[in-house]
Amino acid sequence: MYRLVLKPLLFLFNPERAHYIAMGLLSFAVAIPGISFLFKKIYSIRNKKLERQLFGLKFPNPVGLAAGFDKNARWVDELYCLGFGFIEIGTVTPVAQSGNDKPRLFRLPLDNGLINRMGFNNEGAEAAALRLKNRKSKVLVGGNIGKNKVTPNEQALNDYLKCYDVLYENVDYFVVNVSSPNTPGLRALQEKEPLMNILQRLQNKNEKQVKPKPILLKIAPDLTNEQLDDIIEIVRETKIAGVIATNTTISRDGLKTPASKIESIGAGGLSGIPVRQMSTEVIRYLKQKSNNAFPVIGAGGIHTAEDALEKLKAGADLVQVYTGFIYEGPSIAKRINKALLEQI
Repeated sequence: MYRLVLKPLLFLFNPERAHYIAMGLLSFAVAIPGISFLFKKIYSIRNKKLERQLFGLKFPNPVGLAAGFDKNARWVDELYCLGFGFIEIGTVTPVAQSGNDKPRLFRLPLDNGLINRMGFNNEGAEAAALRLKNRKSKVLVGGNIGKNKVTPNEQALNDYLKCYDVLYENVDYFVVNVSSPNTPGLRALQEKEPLMNILQRLQNKNEKQVKPKPILLKIAPDLTNEQLDDIIEIVRETKIAGVIATNTTISRDGLKTPASKIESIGAGGLSGIPVRQMSTEVIRYLKQKSNNAFPVIGAGGIHTAEDALEKLKAGADLVQVYTGFIYEGPSIAKRINKALLEQI
């Protein structure tokens, strides 16, 4: 139904507008009495064999929705009806910001990919926290946090600490995003010294809480092995809960889309099938080099159950989808979970 009817209609609109149309339709549908229950019956698979216990949290299944889809925690309850085991909101910044100029989201149908340069457009941490406080579902929620564009890197720590404070009561885990290519200078924070400082200070604050929340780090697929070695050392020293591998890539290698179109689109992070192998290799390297020392959530190019299984076999403990959700539709979590049960 989605791929034959709804997807072709949505793809007639520009990607950002199509996103809001699709979520408007979902919100309208689940507001009808009985539809949310029906959707859960259709799209959710409940089975003890799918449950995962990681960093003190119990995940009903290992398939989550990555950050970027629900930046402002508007649709957590609606998305929960589609069978996700966890949902990550954000990236959230301390103060609301409009993001980069439009157009800033582009489809690459020949590659089953997207290029985005959204620029952390969001309504701010307070707005997200309020929505999460008032949500009805009990789905596990991660808070993906970043710095405002106008905040210099030297003061970035304060932005992460502010987001932590505002979201603490209403998220189950945190993700430190220093790997988006769409905020000027942000990826410089992946270097060892500034990253160690941010994560250690967050951990120091976190450890003073009665109930500390797991803190994870989201990294880029473009890091060298030497940089990944630094990541492993940083995780060990700061004792954060784990890593999300990976964010979007700045690479444009091997695309089927004509180079002229890619050039006309310009800068941005590439996601979808083109990043699948890169992210899988990062997962495998982290797991093998660290001797499986910490959990890794695998993200990047998961469009099919086979893609998810590839990540899990490489060592991922959980997986997240984003671009695959857009291309494959609302049954993606169900298809992956069904395939996982067949493997058990």
